[in-house]
Amino acid sequence: MVSIDVQNAYVDFPIFDAKTRSLKKKVLGKVGGKIGTESKVPIIEALQDITLSLREGDRVGLVGHNGAGKSTLLRLLSGIYEPTRGLARVEGKVAPVFDLGVGMDPEISGYENIMIRGLFLGMTRKQMEKRVDDIAEFTELGDYLQMPLRTYSTGMRVRLALGVVTTIDPEILILDEGIGAVDAAFLNKARDRLVDLVNRSGMLVFASHADDLLLELCTTAIWMDEGRMKMRGGLREVLTAYKGRDPFENISAEAAQRIDAAPAVQGGE
Repeated sequence: MVSIDVQNAYVDFPIFDAKTRSLKKKVLGKVGGKIGTESKVPIIEALQDITLSLREGDRVGLVGHNGAGKSTLLRLLSGIYEPTRGLARVEGKVAPVFDLGVGMDPEISGYENIMIRGLFLGMTRKQMEKRVDDIAEFTELGDYLQMPLRTYSTGMRVRLALGVVTTIDPEILILDEGIGAVDAAFLNKARDRLVDLVNRSGMLVFASHADDLLLELCTTAIWMDEGRMKMRGGLREVLTAYKGRDPFENISAEAAQRIDAAPAVQGGE
């Protein structure tokens, strides 16, 4: 049974050379949270007092402005970051998808990158060999798959990465939005595979600014602000509070019933 349990967790990043404001701003923009001033060494308080319990079947969206701590929380939940204080326990095979380009080599072919990216995401070589033809057909890249990745446009790279990501079978899928560089027609095609990927996953945590993707993939949500969980609950409730309006007022009655009936995320404030 897959599960994630976090209790009173903090993630701090000390800055040992903080004489310039630009360095602090650069780090803060990447990890979120705020700068602590009580210590002699400036500390980026990226996450503060996070308590959260997730179980199989949960489909959780993370919302909040850039720098609110969403990406840092994803890394904590995936086991990449250890809490500075508190506890974080993850049970299950995690597939962290933060940057669609991670694990890809610009100097080798698209076909070779399919294998490397799949291995990076925890698949075996035999599993990836069975998926190569399906991925190639999905990407619509044709002969480009035999060329080095450095010859690809940004949109072509995203196509290739999405083709691989959407064929894996994760127990816990940790997903950071990054699919905006492809054309609308291909994005619609990719969404079908994303929905199928989520359905195959035991658990999903998805950080996104896109209401429509959150609606398709998630049922509950967490609002992050300055490294803290500001609000948690049903997707519609949290997004309405975060945006100051109901983003789903024009959705179908069936979709509204689905998101309103979902259980809230367990955990402390």
